[in-house]
Amino acid sequence: MSEGMNTSATADVSQSAQRQVRVQLTSKQEDVALPDSTGPILVPTGLRRYALSTLVNNLLGNDKPIPFEFLINGSFLRTSIDEYLTANGISAETTLEIEYVRALIPPLHIASFEHDDWVSSVDVLSGTSPAASRKMVPGQERILSGSYDGFLRVWNMSSQIVATSPSATEGGHTASIKAAKFISSDSIVSAGMDRVVRLWKYSESDDGFSGKIAPQLELYGHKHYINSVAVHAPSNRILSACSDQTVGLWSTKKSDAPPAPENLLPSAASQSTKKRRLNSSVSVPQRGPLALLSGHTGPVSEAIFDAKDSTVAYSASWDHSLRTWDLVTSSLVDTRTTSHSLLSLAQLPEHNLLAAGTSARHITLIDPRVSAATIAAMTLRGHTNAVVTLARDPHSNYGLISGSHDGTCRIWDIRATKTDKDGVVGDSVYSITRQSLEEEGNAGVKRVGGEGVKVFGVCWDATVGIVSGSEDKRIQINRGEGVLSSA
Repeated sequence: MSEGMNTSATADVSQSAQRQVRVQLTSKQEDVALPDSTGPILVPTGLRRYALSTLVNNLLGNDKPIPFEFLINGSFLRTSIDEYLTANGISAETTLEIEYVRALIPPLHIASFEHDDWVSSVDVLSGTSPAASRKMVPGQERILSGSYDGFLRVWNMSSQIVATSPSATEGGHTASIKAAKFISSDSIVSAGMDRVVRLWKYSESDDGFSGKIAPQLELYGHKHYINSVAVHAPSNRILSACSDQTVGLWSTKKSDAPPAPENLLPSAASQSTKKRRLNSSVSVPQRGPLALLSGHTGPVSEAIFDAKDSTVAYSASWDHSLRTWDLVTSSLVDTRTTSHSLLSLAQLPEHNLLAAGTSARHITLIDPRVSAATIAAMTLRGHTNAVVTLARDPHSNYGLISGSHDGTCRIWDIRATKTDKDGVVGDSVYSITRQSLEEEGNAGVKRVGGEGVKVFGVCWDATVGIVSGSEDKRIQINRGEGVLSSA
């Protein structure tokens, strides 16, 4: 192939005014990869993504052009090649290796489920979710929601409620739920403002149109609101993050758990709680924590298990710190102190990074390894209010989604970065707005900022997509597959 080949991709570039550079175009996506015999190509340095995409389509002989994105040294090209060479001090005499991947698919709105109250937490049970403990037939996916009205609800994909948790007098929550997750196909954990971690037995009728959420176990130990729960089903362990400045470690097995602390049981609580309990027709076993991890000096917003080692946990707190814990010895291993309160936490294990959502509207990516030279490896900017919920992309090692009190969810690709005075900074790839806002906008209703639509919870499932819960009393589902390249 001629190095000086002319293509329509370069027709709009004045070659007399541009330097040229040799580029080696490669792709890990086999169905769009160029033949191995394709050597370096001489192109003007003024080319940007669109022209490069046209060039690749011409080389592939595509009748219907495929939009491509381009990566150099693991980061997306967001400028001209010339600007990239200048910014990185690279000579135009160099042969530049450029990887191309299919461009992203927008996270289009799929459905919204109407709720009775604010939706604080969402989770998904599907054939690809971690909680799937049995083979699931496509179409039997379930969405779990926790609400400020104190009820759990399990939904099918037709927006029908399959099951609702019982009321406070029947063994249910006595205050708002802040966190809920499937432990398995037939087990659920939830927690919230009543300071109790609750385990539930979940079952469905044979036709799948009705189900039951029955109280199974109550776990006492926390003294304030519980903000999040994390599950590691293989080890029968649960983590909870609490405003009492502790991280709770619990067993899902009643036989493994110690007795509940007497001073925290309903019998020692307020008169109103006593009365509720006396009127309760359900007797639920009560147990205590395996450990309460103390060390934080502010409310703990989230605690998670390490994805590769379930004996290690991480916690994020309003005290600005990210802490690493050894769950075998219940000891603090490491503390990383940041500049802002940390409100949410997710892990990108392939890159040894933890993403922490902050009160300062950005996401800080932290390398928790003791050998890490700096606290913040990367900063993701774009939200205009606190970042309170995070989840990783199940299709890509590079992707994250965040939910914020600004009323949006944002999708991030840690390859889409630039370096400035603040270090390595990333911009969001997509912003997902609430469908309720668009409907109100069409009706002539205007809201200020994220008022009335604060996002409280988000889950990204490989089968169902991006599921988020909000102050707008809706569960919203957006497309999740192909949003980022998995290469």
